[in-house]
Amino acid sequence: MKNKIFKSGITTLILLFTLTGFSQDKGASSIVLLDAFYSKIKAQKNPQIIDARGPEEFALNHIEGALNFNLKSENYEKAVAALNPSQPVFIYSIAAYRSGLLSTELIKKGFSEVYILEGGIAAWIGGGKSFYTNLKSKLTLPEYKKIIADNEYVLVDIGSKYCATCKTVKPILENLRTQYGEKLKIVQIELEESPQVIADLKTVKVFPTLILYQKGKIVFKKDGLGDLKNDVDVALALK
Repeated sequence: MKNKIFKSGITTLILLFTLTGFSQDKGASSIVLLDAFYSKIKAQKNPQIIDARGPEEFALNHIEGALNFNLKSENYEKAVAALNPSQPVFIYSIAAYRSGLLSTELIKKGFSEVYILEGGIAAWIGGGKSFYTNLKSKLTLPEYKKIIADNEYVLVDIGSKYCATCKTVKPILENLRTQYGEKLKIVQIELEESPQVIADLKTVKVFPTLILYQKGKIVFKKDGLGDLKNDVDVALALK
């Protein structure tokens, strides 16, 4: 009986080692935070950066030096063929969905090292890293600070019109606007309209980011939607 258990254990170990070796041969992708993503890019002489968003998103803003394609792009195969599979690839999108799909396909094609930016373009621009944009921000940082200073309660919604989760915030904001009226000033900032103020704030890690101020001080900051209405109701009821 002991001999059978021993043999079974050996067989299991061999299988694990085999699977591990196969996984290593095929490469691996990793979701990394902004600082690690940025450092790895800077360590490359000619970094392979891929913006996996749509072309209209890319045209508005992107990481400098990035290529733009995803699995739905007409030039997908040609774009992949132009990359070096033995060198690291750095992918970002709005969140991680399109980045994840692309990274999976690149690994299947033999790419050995693929990194996905956690928080996507929101983390990059929100972290104050340099970026390309073809427009001037509608809202400036001084204007933002003035709004915060001039109103007792200010709820700021920072996101993108291309962000699926951001769209679910809109009806909640309308509900809060109706409920609180002039008591609560609501400010909506979109990447496609005011990228520079998002960069200047240096506090955005993901879309949506929601910040509630009271008399210029932060009551709460939410990285993601969460239970926004309840959090606002509780915060205003306690004041």
